[in-house]
This record gives sequence, C-alpha cells and structure tokens, in this order.
Amino acid sequence: MHIAAIQMVSGARLDDNLRIAADLLAQAANQGAELALLPEYFCCLGRRDTDKLTIQEHFGGGPIQDFLAAQARTLGIWIVGGTLPLASAQPDKVYNSSLVLDPQGRCVARYDKIHLFRFDNGREAYDESRVLLPGTQPVLFELPSRDGHRWRVGLSVCYDLRFAELYRAYAAQGADLLLVPSAFTYTTGQAHWELLLRARAVENLCCVAAAAQGGVHENGRHTWGHSMVVDAWGTVLAQQAQEPGVVLADLDAGRLAALRAQLPALQHRVV
Repeated sequence: MHIAAIQMVSGARLDDNLRIAADLLAQAANQGAELALLPEYFCCLGRRDTDKLTIQEHFGGGPIQDFLAAQARTLGIWIVGGTLPLASAQPDKVYNSSLVLDPQGRCVARYDKIHLFRFDNGREAYDESRVLLPGTQPVLFELPSRDGHRWRVGLSVCYDLRFAELYRAYAAQGADLLLVPSAFTYTTGQAHWELLLRARAVENLCCVAAAAQGGVHENGRHTWGHSMVVDAWGTVLAQQAQEPGVVLADLDAGRLAALRAQLPALQHRVV
C-alpha cells in the first residue's frame, strides 16, 4: 500500500490551513497514495489553547469535516484527518479527534485522543487538559488496499505514543499499521520522537506512520516535525525533517507477514 504522511506548519487561520492541506493532499494523491495522514491540529494551531473552542464542530458536520469528506471524494483516497476539535457536553472543553474518511467521503471511524499532554521544564509549559477532554476507547478500522490485503489500522494521537499498552492492545487485535498524527514539541521530539516510533513498530511487529507539525508557528511554538513511515522491523522507510511536505512510502503486506513468521514474538507473550 502506498501511504503518505503529510507534514504541515499550521497557523491560526482555518481557511489558510485547509488550503495548504488541500494542496498537500493533492500532491499525495497524484503520487499514488491510497491513504493520506494529516498531522495533529492540521486545521489550526492557534495563538491560545482556547482557539480550539472557536472552531469546534459537532460530530457529523461542519466546515472541517466537510472539507475532509470532499477531499476524500475528489481525490478518491482514504484520509485520516489528523485531529480537529469536536464538541463535548462541556462548553469549555472539546475532544481532540481523529476522523477516518473512505474514498467515498464517508466517516468510518472516530478516535478521541486518550492521553492528554502535560509538560513543564521551566521554559515551556503545556497542559492540554485545560481545554480538552480525554477519549476512553481505542479504535481500529479496516482498509482494503489495491493489492487485496485488508489492513487493520490502529488510531492514536501524539502523546499517546508514550503509552505502549495502547499499541499492544492494537497488536493483540491484529493491527498491521499504527497511525500517529502529532504535534510534538521540538524539545520532546528531539529527545524521543524517532525512538518511540521505532519502538512501537518493533515491539508490535507493525508498520507505523506518523504525520507531524514541523516548524516555527505563528504562536512561537516550535514543533519537531520528522514525519516518517517505519516498517515492522523498525526501519525508517521515509521521513522529512522540517517544513510542509509529503512523506511517501510503500508498505508491503508480504514483508510484514514474513517478518512475523521469522520472529513470532506476538505469539510468545505470556502476560
């Protein structure tokens, strides 16, 4: 399966971000991608945490969801819409949600980010729980690729990457591919990003695709980028360091099966 991880440097203006996302999605489709993954907060990385509240949508419709559906239909590809803010029962909190659109533009899966990022090193401080509610359920979906393989795909977002039990649960349910749309900070990304992505691939014998924010944003935040696709042996198939772009790679279901046969570690678990 030909897959694209799309890197962006999203700003505070929704329309600008959607226009850039559309251009990058078109590049991915024109280069044969069957699945395109957008980064976390592709639609808006605002000046304040509360900016998410101003563009929130109710699940099922809204400008961002309509954009994703139209892009999937027009391009004829699967799109995983990074994340967007979806309304909750609390007016001052939203979910950070990843939606999966099939090539007909139908939303076939929704995952709400479970683990909420908090970090304070004395120079940078973040606390997503100020405006976000955590999700509660892991979500898998099936994607039939052109080669006839039905990929089982596990959804996650950014900070989830540090919680190995989520990905182990996906592997136990037969996942082949793990998706990680992200906006890692430069500080934490430089230290841990590639290490964690490759570890999740190796320990679960799964392919991993991670689409990231990568650059300096209007709000002064510096994200790490390095969007990448990793195979089940931990090999980085493709990546881009910074700035917007499309990271393309081929995932080989036959190689995945061979690796699992050679090293059947998933069958050796005792706990």
